[in-house]
Amino acid sequence: MKAWRVHRNGEPREVMRLEDIPDPEPGPGELLVRVRAAAVNFPDALLCRGEYQVRPPFPFTPGVELCGEVLAAGEGAEQAPGSRVIAQPALPMGGFAERTLVGAATARTAPEALDDAEAAALHIGYQTGWFGLHRRARIQPGETLLVHAAAGGVGSAAVQLGKAAGARVIGVVGGESKARTARELGCDVVVDRRTDDIVAAVKEATDGRGADVVYDPVGGDAYAKSVKCIAFEGRIVVVGFASGAVPTPGLNHALIKNYSVLGLHWGLYNTKDPAAVQACHEELTSLAADGAIKPYISERVPLTDGANAVQRVFDGITTGRVVVEP
Repeated sequence: MKAWRVHRNGEPREVMRLEDIPDPEPGPGELLVRVRAAAVNFPDALLCRGEYQVRPPFPFTPGVELCGEVLAAGEGAEQAPGSRVIAQPALPMGGFAERTLVGAATARTAPEALDDAEAAALHIGYQTGWFGLHRRARIQPGETLLVHAAAGGVGSAAVQLGKAAGARVIGVVGGESKARTARELGCDVVVDRRTDDIVAAVKEATDGRGADVVYDPVGGDAYAKSVKCIAFEGRIVVVGFASGAVPTPGLNHALIKNYSVLGLHWGLYNTKDPAAVQACHEELTSLAADGAIKPYISERVPLTDGANAVQRVFDGITTGRVVVEP
């Protein structure tokens, strides 16, 4: 079978190689799946660059979430061949391949309302958004949600989930094309960070109150602007640092303005509270069936374009989700 493999760290376009390798064999508790679609995530690029918190041994195959068809089940795995599942493959054998292995215990039924590419893009981004907005920030109907990088993969999920929760959503983007995408996703107000004053725009849109909840996968300047337009008893959810700059919060400022800074490492729930992850999946499946959420797939690319797709997502020039379809 064909699979993208990384033998050394560097830029995805330079270090990912499409190779022929033997089919993997499922062990106890594992599923062999035919990859129907694998969503590209920012961590895929960080894995290639050696900058992710997990460093799999070389050579490894990137691709941290997928929608696949079960081909065979190892001992103790209950999913029947032909089942359509979404899962996170266990590195070093990731999803940018024709076939791969996933843990049966963490494979979940793909929502019928979504096609393969949409289902592949549902898991990490939407789970992160749901836990961030509901479990951490306790967002309420009628509150104002500020989403940074609102046209990107992580941000677009938060926009849809915010709207589904009854919030008013302000989306921050970079450039007119991404502004159009943010509007299509349902943002009530769109702010272009390249031309607009983010703080002034948020205060104007909220009659001076500020945003009740901020969803920040960017860090750096995005966080610095957020604390200047956060509402009384507001909550800033720190999701990641796509800008490459990790902010240093001023706790005196949080005290004076009476707001909270909340960290979200969604992966911890897989080990600390797996039942909550399953409950979230059921909620997301229901929201998808009702049409309240639907991953925005901007590009569907063949397996041969996998390295280029990972590079473009890392470079920040894509919108929505880019999905590799072997």
